[in-house]
This record gives sequence, C-alpha cells and structure tokens, in this order.
Amino acid sequence: MLTLAACENSAPAESASEDETQTSNSTNVQTESSTTDEGGNHMLVAYFSLAGEQYGVGVVEEGNTSIIAHMIAEQTGADLFEIKPETPYPTTYQELLDVSQQEMADNARPEIVGTVDNMADYDTIFIGYPNWWGDMPMIVYNFLESYELSGKTIVPFCTHGGSGLSNTESTIADITGGTMKDGFAIPGTTAQNDRDTARSKATEWLKEGGFVE
Repeated sequence: MLTLAACENSAPAESASEDETQTSNSTNVQTESSTTDEGGNHMLVAYFSLAGEQYGVGVVEEGNTSIIAHMIAEQTGADLFEIKPETPYPTTYQELLDVSQQEMADNARPEIVGTVDNMADYDTIFIGYPNWWGDMPMIVYNFLESYELSGKTIVPFCTHGGSGLSNTESTIADITGGTMKDGFAIPGTTAQNDRDTARSKATEWLKEGGFVE
C-alpha cells in the first residue's frame, strides 16, 4: 500500500488498471435491469473509476467509485455507463499523481471510449468519480460537456481520501445546467473495505433523495 501523506486530502484516491480500458461495443451502457422507476423516471449511472494501486487500500481489482456505482444501479434499477479513457492511465499511484496534475494544468479533456447514444431518454443522471486534487478528473469534464443535460436531474457521487465532494457539485451545476440533487461522498477505504457500511450509507442517501423507498 502506497500512502502519500502530503496529498492525503486532495490527490487521486484511485489509480488505473489497463484492464478497465477495454469495452465490447461502441456504447458502454449496460441494460440488464429496468431503467424506469414507478414514476416513469429513466435513470443512468455514469461513472469513472480505476482499479490498480490506490490510496489507502493498496492494489485492488475494482475501483472504489465502481463499487458505489453498482450499488446505486442495483438499488435504483438504473442503467450503467462506465467512462473509460482511450489512453489508459498509469497503473501505479505515483505515476497517476503526475498525470492527473498535468491534465489539470493543461485543462485537458481525455478522450472517452464509447458514447451514450440515447442520453435524451434519461431523466436522471447519477455521475460518479473519485476526487482528484479537490476536483473531478478531467475526463469527467469531457463526459459532462459532451451531452445536453439541461433539464435533467443531476446527482453527483464521489469517493475520496478526505476531501468529500469539495466544490464539484457547483462545478457540475455550472457545466450541465441541470437540476441538482444533494451529492453523496464516501471515503474510498469504506467503499473498498467496509461494503456493508458503504451500502447502508448509499441506501440512506438514495432514500433521502426519493430514488428508493
């Protein structure tokens, strides 16, 4: 396990696994379950998450944010879309720190594998990401800027190493022009190592937001 104390509250809490960059089709939307709740609300969980060497949890097979994204989808019946980079991120934590900092300095928009071709069909978008340097990863900016999301309900969630959601909720509101719901933030260590607690907290949040009973 690699811990960088100087970056504890803002540095990336997830690092990359090359395996996560693979996709089987042009759209990564998974539709195993119903995407419409009792009120006729079509929901999508779009998320960016990386496995590999991560802050506080060591080397893992599934990224922290992915764990929470799947919990949300299971409970709401929402579709899933994984935001995957065309160019794989580094597989070591220190290298990821360097790359993520450079992307922010460059205001980069990393290319994404696949698209959500039926975005207009969704009323509610859950958007998930790890907190990198007190912000969203730049690839999430690219995703949000690629679609017309005004008029939709936008629900952020993130995993983090101590910084919570930071100012990402207001940033997402500015980008999307959507109707914002209160976001959900959970430490990556909890998502990865205490999944019962993570599920309980996610369920409580979903109930408060009116997404599940």
